[in-house]
Amino acid sequence: MKLDNANILITGGTLGIGHATAELLIKYGANLAITGRDENRTQRAARALGAFPITADVADPGDIRHTFTTFMNEFGRLDVLINNAGIGLHKPLDEVTLEDFEKIYRVNVFGAAMMAAGAARIFKKQRHGHIINIGSTAATKSYEGGTVYASSKAALRSMTQSWQMELRRYNVRVMLINPSEVTTAFGREEREERRTEPNKLRGQEIAWAIKSALEMDNRGFIPELAVWATNPF
Repeated sequence: MKLDNANILITGGTLGIGHATAELLIKYGANLAITGRDENRTQRAARALGAFPITADVADPGDIRHTFTTFMNEFGRLDVLINNAGIGLHKPLDEVTLEDFEKIYRVNVFGAAMMAAGAARIFKKQRHGHIINIGSTAATKSYEGGTVYASSKAALRSMTQSWQMELRRYNVRVMLINPSEVTTAFGREEREERRTEPNKLRGQEIAWAIKSALEMDNRGFIPELAVWATNPF
């Protein structure tokens, strides 16, 4: 696809991967809207980027409806959904609670699925569109303390495969990007950016992978792409 004048919606676009991706895609001519849960942060990020702000929480069905209504009223057409919003949790198995699963799954699984469902309704009518899901390498190889988070990303991986099979006949490409560890605000309650560690991934590397996957001619797509730091040690 051509990024110039494409209308793109990125969830969780105020920091980290979402912010870096919005910045890169805008540079190449895309029209961007970003969502964020905090209104002040979302407005500040949108002003800095030159994006359109939508204050919304993907864990809230009402906010999801508001997101699509607001986006379509502003842009009139949706070309790309980037399902980036996500939260993390690292806990030993014997400390995990049902509430932990509910909190993480409501964003990483249910929110992503309902955002994709809203986009799919638009894309099936248009008979074109693109969905990028931001997963994790933890979906294929978990880690100690990853019971809740890794399983949520494994669920997203499985859903991505289902959506690929469902939507290809409508000329809709569904792609999964699996970052390894990225030095962003992810997993931090205070939602402040971590200082970049020189050998680890930044949001910019994931943004580059997303841009590259989108720019392939529409006759083909990359179902799944993992991005690893070359030498993080």
